[in-house]
Amino acid sequence: MTGVRKAVVLLSGGLDSYTTAAIAAAEGFRLHALTVRYGQVHDDELAAARRVAQALGIREHLELGVDLASIGGSALTGSLPVPLDRPPDSPGIPVTYVPARNTVLLALALGWAEVLDARDLFVGVNAVDYSGYPDCRPEYIAAFERLAALATRAGVEGASFRVHAPLIALGKADIIRRGVALGLDYGLTHSCYSPAAGGRPCGRCDSCRLRALGFDEAGVPDPLRSAGGQPAP
Repeated sequence: MTGVRKAVVLLSGGLDSYTTAAIAAAEGFRLHALTVRYGQVHDDELAAARRVAQALGIREHLELGVDLASIGGSALTGSLPVPLDRPPDSPGIPVTYVPARNTVLLALALGWAEVLDARDLFVGVNAVDYSGYPDCRPEYIAAFERLAALATRAGVEGASFRVHAPLIALGKADIIRRGVALGLDYGLTHSCYSPAAGGRPCGRCDSCRLRALGFDEAGVPDPLRSAGGQPAP
């Protein structure tokens, strides 16, 4: 289909990836969403990714499985406890960091993009509220673009890939304001690292606390908080 700009967007079901996908759609890209079951302990975010994809009208939503839980080393894959009530300015890289996760996910997105003849990837990383994750920094995104040019047939033949990270310089409140302006329903999303049965947010993990602060600073009610929990899949 001549003239159609295709993009692969990593869709986790969280607030940031939902906003990123909506920005890509608003820029005129035809989205191909990729959600990865990487061994995360809770599948609530997978259900959220399906809800978000449907809300955005994404026609092609691919779910792939990669067992990073066997490697371990992260609270999100079950080998360590999820920290609760941490101060927001705690130093160091938290145990919710999943070793090499964004590199693995972007590599999968890159492979699919090459097959689709797409040259644009979208990822919802954020360097302002990134919680110390090394694979959410601008330097990392630039390095992955260089890798994409070197490691693909398309790159060797002269094509260039762009990794779009439209939220990378935004705080959580600004991200929420951007999403609200795009008409997004954040009640469809899931953010909690340690949800209760039924996906109810704990309110105490880093992600819940960062989300709550963002909504408060944006002056916007969080639909999950007002509803008392996570919507059913």
